[in-house]
Amino acid sequence: MKARRFISSLLTSCALLLGATAAQAAYPEKPITMIVAYGAGGSTDVTARMLAPFIEKYLGGGARIVVMNRGGAGGEIGFAAIADATPDGYTIGFINTPNVVTIPIERNARFTLDRLDPLVNVVDDPGIMTVHGDSPYKTVEDLVAQAKANPNTITLGSTGVGSDDHLAMLLLQRQANVRFTHVPFPGSAENYRSMLGRHTQICGQNLGEGLRGKAGGDNIRILGVMSTQRWDMAPDLPTFKELGYNITMASLRGVGAPKGLPPEIRAKLIDAVTKAANDPEFQSKARDTYQPLRILDSEAFTAELKELDGDFRNLWREFPWLK
Repeated sequence: MKARRFISSLLTSCALLLGATAAQAAYPEKPITMIVAYGAGGSTDVTARMLAPFIEKYLGGGARIVVMNRGGAGGEIGFAAIADATPDGYTIGFINTPNVVTIPIERNARFTLDRLDPLVNVVDDPGIMTVHGDSPYKTVEDLVAQAKANPNTITLGSTGVGSDDHLAMLLLQRQANVRFTHVPFPGSAENYRSMLGRHTQICGQNLGEGLRGKAGGDNIRILGVMSTQRWDMAPDLPTFKELGYNITMASLRGVGAPKGLPPEIRAKLIDAVTKAANDPEFQSKARDTYQPLRILDSEAFTAELKELDGDFRNLWREFPWLK
């Protein structure tokens, strides 16, 4: 009797294991949701919608990815939706620095960094400050001089509290001893439109966004870039370091998933995203849309996020950006 029970139990376990293995081998069997934690039309949205067809291509088997915008709270709503999803490979999303790192530091957030699984980083986009082409500010020094003479009269839009744009503004305030009026937006598209409509005077954004706007004929002026050296996409654009401000700020944008993916599905996703990001056609489209690519594997992406987490925790202790 015991032998029969043992054999029956063993056969049941084998059947369950084979069923799970077969399901993973057939992945994906239904559409995959790719969450973007910001509004439609922004930089992350552009990257996601451009990359998705290439991930579908390398997943094969008629894979379909549906991009879903879940903006709000500086990215917290979207990041939490990724972290809270069932780890079955059918919900993935873009995770962005610094917000994915800074949000759990500054408040009791609905997600923590360790509940996300960074799979592949795709973009590393340095910060810039942009003004309308009709603005009286021709240089960063013009901006600083006006802010010194009239504190809190210059409005600066960002993609939310603790975003790269917001932190860059705070660093400039600190180093130049000036004060701006911060105007947070749910996404980069809304922030940019506000500056174009002259509702805000400065748009804190990323280089790719500014270059796409200029290429599209928008009447804007980029004052400086927050990279360690001049960028090949805009060699005439001075860095903030050249101008005397020790400000380097950028946004990593990569594909992540909830922690706990089955190993076979995780490996399949990493392989497909890596091949998609390295696809010559995707890279050509990225150049055409001014997206600075920096492809990192899961180990390197995770290590960079952990390093940033340490850096921003130190910054928070010294200089809490919510105050």
